[in-house]
Parts: sequence; structure tokens; C-alpha cells
Amino acid sequence: MHDVPFGRCAAAMITPFTDDGALDPGGAQRLATHLVDRGGCDTLVLSGTTGESGTTSDAEKATLVRAVVEAVGDRAAIVAGVGSADTRHSVELARQARSAGAHGVLVVTPYYSRPTQEGIVAHLGTVADATDLPVMLYDIPARTGEGTALTADSLRRLAEHPRIVAVKDCAGDLMKTGLVLADTDLAYYAGSEELNLPLLAIGARGVVSTVANVAGAQVRAVVDAFTAGDAAEAGRRHRALLPLADAVFGEVPGAVAVKALFRAAGMPGGPVRAPLLPAGRETTERLVAALRTALGGQ
Repeated sequence: MHDVPFGRCAAAMITPFTDDGALDPGGAQRLATHLVDRGGCDTLVLSGTTGESGTTSDAEKATLVRAVVEAVGDRAAIVAGVGSADTRHSVELARQARSAGAHGVLVVTPYYSRPTQEGIVAHLGTVADATDLPVMLYDIPARTGEGTALTADSLRRLAEHPRIVAVKDCAGDLMKTGLVLADTDLAYYAGSEELNLPLLAIGARGVVSTVANVAGAQVRAVVDAFTAGDAAEAGRRHRALLPLADAVFGEVPGAVAVKALFRAAGMPGGPVRAPLLPAGRETTERLVAALRTALGGQ
């Protein structure tokens, strides 16, 4: 499984809350089952950016992992986000995720304190040392700060760690990605919807998709068409999803957009947590129209 350690199509799953803002484990189980059994997702990434990890407690993160693992069993890999700006805290979260039944961990580069590349490599390696779980690195400088973007040299060094096997790539740097793909065995996963097909074309193994929350089968179809060697069909399907991706990320954060769509469809999701604010009526209407077009066109 080293070639595709976390499947081909992963949903960056939202974290459902009840109407009063509490964690909704039952809603998470229903959503996880839907994404795996009907959405074509073979991996679920919990407590990432779309999962509002910054506003969920450690206990809630563990409860979420346990609930989702119980719901989908071995039908999908469960990857738990354990990143923070504090190395000791990230180690604790990784161990907690392991105890809760996660199959892998997602570790974002440390933010705010602006460590050097040496410090970033040490942080990520320390978290990888904390458990026996495979690790997906999360390279997303737009949220962690440009100074924390992993360099190609740092990625080459991290690739030597036996448990660091994958990268969720939100850096938008095709040159860096191509160089690292050429020099390492790291399994790359596209983390920005508009780059799903371009990254697959240069060697990525799959995608970690926010849009898969609402159009998982359509996202999976892009990956499957490309894997089958039908580049034209993959391109057609990829282009058909771009207006939806643009709508989901164009006006509000992805978690806000997905939860607005879920509320409109009666799916478990609930509110977002402050400081995020819910989508307004006009934004929701535009999101619903974009989703209907995407689902109807494929």
C-alpha cells in the first residue's frame, strides 16, 4: 500500500455539530458512512482545516475519530489531523489519535512562531516518532505563513523517515512538487481542488478534497478516469467541477460553504464555530446552484 498509503480519493470531512454547537458524533457517523458508501471516498481526513480543528477540543477530536472508525470500520482509512504550533501538543494529539483508532495522522507545518526549516523538520520528525502510524505531511503556507512552506530539501530529508509516507500539497508550487516527486517515494495528494488533475498528471497518487463532502462521486470520477488512462475524460470531469470549487472557496471558507450546502440539503453538519460565520442566503443560493450544475453535468 506504499504506492497509495491513503487511498485515491479522500474527503477532508467537516465536523458536524448540533444546533447548539456541540459535537455531533452521530451526525459524523452518518456523514462518514455516506461519503464512503455513496461518495466513493476510500479515506476520510478528520480535524483538518475543513474540519474546524482550530475550534475543537482534544477530547472532541478523539471522540470524532472513535465515532467515525466505528461507523466505517475497515471500509476506509481514517486520518486524524494532529497538527498544532506546539510540538509537545502535536505529539499528544498523535498518541491520542492512535489510541482512538486512527489509521494515520495529518501533521501541518507549525505556524505562528515561524521556526526555521531545521525546526520544522525536527517538529515533523518528532511527531512521526511518537506513534507507529503512517504520516501525511500538510504543506499549506497560505494558512501557516509563507515562511513555513516546506522546501524541497526539507521534504527530501523528511522522506527518509520510515513513517512519513505522504504529503497533502496545498503549496501551489508545481516546480517544488515535481522535484520532490522525482527524488523521493512520497505519495503526493492534491489538496487544492483546482490542482487535482494537474498534480495527478505529474505523479500525485490521489486527492484530499473538500468538495468531496458534497460531490464525492464526481471527484472520484476524475481520479478514476485519469488512473484508467483516459486523460480527455479526466479533463472534462475536472473542468466540470471547477465552478463548484470556485463557489465553495470563492466567498467564504470551505467549512462554511459545505455546511451551508448540508443545511440546505438536510444533511448532518450544523453550524460553524466562531470566529467563522454562517453563509448568508444569497451565498447559499449560489452554492446550491453551483452544486446542482456540477451534479447534473456528470
